[in-house]
Formats: sequence, structure tokens, C-alpha cells
Amino acid sequence: MTVFTPDQSAPLLVFGGPYSNLQATQAIQQLAAEQQIPHQNIICTGDLVAYCAQPDATVDLIREWGINVIAGNCEESIGQGALDCGCGFTEGSACDLLSAQWYNFTLARVSEHNKAWMRQLPEQLGFAYGGQRFTVIHGGLDSNNQFLFASDSAVQKEQQLHQSSSQVIISGHSGLPFGQQTDAGYWLNAGVIGMPANDATAQTWYMLINRVNEQLVCTWHRLDYDHQQAAQQMAAAGLDNGYMTALSTGLWPSLDVLPAPERALTGHPLSLAPLIMPFA
Repeated sequence: MTVFTPDQSAPLLVFGGPYSNLQATQAIQQLAAEQQIPHQNIICTGDLVAYCAQPDATVDLIREWGINVIAGNCEESIGQGALDCGCGFTEGSACDLLSAQWYNFTLARVSEHNKAWMRQLPEQLGFAYGGQRFTVIHGGLDSNNQFLFASDSAVQKEQQLHQSSSQVIISGHSGLPFGQQTDAGYWLNAGVIGMPANDATAQTWYMLINRVNEQLVCTWHRLDYDHQQAAQQMAAAGLDNGYMTALSTGLWPSLDVLPAPERALTGHPLSLAPLIMPFA
């Protein structure tokens, strides 16, 4: 685990899954600048590269920005030149078949310099903020490609919170934003900026954590960006597929990874209430 020290006087900005979507990554960087959030208070939960058309430029922007990044399964696979994305999709599923196109496209278009940088990224980050101990992971604590959604058992999350010796876990990978309080602490997922949340809107998601009156207030927000340009880049690159369409429709091309409760929310715009955590 890599430990870092955020500025306690500034908010935390957390986002996941840039997914080679340069336009969305530029938009979140601009938002951070407008809100004057320092780079040491910005966290990306991994999967910088995936579905969209500008993987190397997206990695270059993130690296130059100097924010905190952990290795998602995509960084591990691309960095090591693996045969597939390591996303944890069921073999032969629609997600598995769709991943082959973007993975082969991405693997050939990430520079050796950026692949070497991916190989040295930490799998976990630790930090203290507002008196709470945080651990940042990509999927699960022991499995980088574990899918954990809001509807999944709280027991799994509690076990990992105990194992991490943290009061708060921030995770990614699932692509959907949510926050939950459990008996062992809090589980937060910022969502991703590179692909919509299957809720029939083109906007994507990020999370802010603010110190307010001896409390930490977690809020989830929609990100507006030029999704049409991102789709045009995909079309020009030959990635004319369901993920390209999803940038505009907000609907995923496959629901294979979703549990039944999340699948039932397909096409319903998300609305997330703030989550309040007291100072420890």
C-alpha cells in the first residue's frame, strides 16, 4: 500500500474509469481547477484506459496532472501485455466478447513508456482525512477485478473493511456510483467518468468529500463533457460499437455484470443522496 497525505483544508475529488475518454478526463481536470482542488487531493480508482479511442493521450494527461492513481485491472493487463483485459467478465459473455475489440486496440496504442508507468502503480492507497482512515482499492481488497455493487451483501464489504483496518473503503471497477454505511464502516464508489452509468443520460459521475461542521460530507455529481466528440473519435478509430453508442444513449451494450437490482434500474436516471460521516 502507498500512503499519501492530502491537504486537510481542501475537498477530496474522487473518480474512476477514464476509459481512454480524453474529453471526459479534460472535463474533470477543468472542474478540479475551477474548484481549486489541489492535485494531492485528487484520486483516480484506476482503469485509465479501456473502451474509448484515446488511451495514450488520456494516460499522458493523468500523468502530467500528478494526481493519486491506483492500478485497475486494465493497467495491470496493459502494463504486462496480457492476452485480455482481466476485467472479470464471464467467458463467452457479451461483455467478454465486446472487450476483445477495445483491448486489442488499446494494447497496441499505449506507449512502452506509459506501460512501464502502469506497472509501478500501487494496488492500494491509504490516507487519513477528517480523522477517518481510508483505503482506496480498484475492485475488492484481494481481487482487483471483483465487482461489488450497492445491492451486494454488506457482509462482504464489512469483511473487507475489517481486513483493511480502515473506517472507509473507496472502490471502483463496477462503473456505478454508490455509498453505503455498514456496521464496520463506509463503502464508497465514485462511479466512472469515461462511460455513463446505464441510466439513459450521457453524463458521467464523480464524487466529492468535504469537511463540514466536524463531519465529512460525501456527494456524487454528474459530469458534463463533449460526449459527441468522444464518440466521433471512436468512430474514426474504427470503434463503432455498443460502447460508442452508449456515450450518447447512456445505456450499456451489455448488462451481464449487473445483479438483478442494478439491472432493473437500467434507463432510470440516478439520484444519490449525500452520505454523512462524523469525524473520528
